[in-house]
Amino acid sequence: MDERKVLDQFRVRPGKKLRLKDHDPGWQGESEKSKAERKEYAERILTEDVAELAEAQDLLYAADTWSVLAVFQAMDAAGKDSTIKHVMSGVNPQGVQVFSFKHPSAEELDHNFLWRCSKALPERGRIGIFNRSYYEEVLIVKVQSGLLDAQRIPGVKPGKKLWEQRYDDIVNFERHLHRNGTAIVKFFLNVSKEEQRRRFLERIDQADKHWKFSYGDIEQRARWDDYQDAYQDALEATSTDEAPWYVVPADHKWVTRAVVSRILVNTIKSLELEYPAVSEAQRQQIAEARAKLMAEGPVEKSD
Repeated sequence: MDERKVLDQFRVRPGKKLRLKDHDPGWQGESEKSKAERKEYAERILTEDVAELAEAQDLLYAADTWSVLAVFQAMDAAGKDSTIKHVMSGVNPQGVQVFSFKHPSAEELDHNFLWRCSKALPERGRIGIFNRSYYEEVLIVKVQSGLLDAQRIPGVKPGKKLWEQRYDDIVNFERHLHRNGTAIVKFFLNVSKEEQRRRFLERIDQADKHWKFSYGDIEQRARWDDYQDAYQDALEATSTDEAPWYVVPADHKWVTRAVVSRILVNTIKSLELEYPAVSEAQRQQIAEARAKLMAEGPVEKSD
């Protein structure tokens, strides 16, 4: 299976028309391989990538030049939380920070729509995960336009002009971040309406999953088509070479996790990072330190 071609089919190309209907949430028809072969391939890739991502993150931290921001957006029950948990399972917790953005607070509403996410950006050497993000401002705020009233922006009304201005603000914000050493990669976990229904019913029918369920999810589901249109417009308008969007199949979690992990590994590798160079003075100090430690006697083997 040609990995480059597999991943390339998920990328939203800048300047190209996007049709979410052309992206299969179940990843059924994009490969000649059977489902069993594709699942085996995906699980093998994930196993390899958990270790490889840990190494890549270690290099990212040591180099201390770039940071990485991974943005996750999706309809409810698409698997954002579980994907983040599994993909980042092997990474040093000190090198990754996860932020979830829910309904904005009164303080956040008193600032521009990028403010609360700007405060949570990863510093150099770290991977930052945004579970939802500033993209909510062109998704849920667009679909439920009444939310815009709470922002109290003078003279602003919902409409095509406003959303185009926000797309421009986002693109310029992400371009600024990239220019200053933040590599950005964005994932839309593309779940089908039927799979979402199955997962909602699972949450309802299993008592230990009731905590995951909110009736508001059903109200949001009623506007499925509006959200699909909002996602399609936002992804098409804001996928750039500096901050690409990937439409990741989300009906099968083994597909989602494998695709996300491989793209994250490739993103860090593309930065061509190197461990910091050691000066001659440091080499001498290392040699002296070794000599002093060895002078203390034989080194016992560890268990």
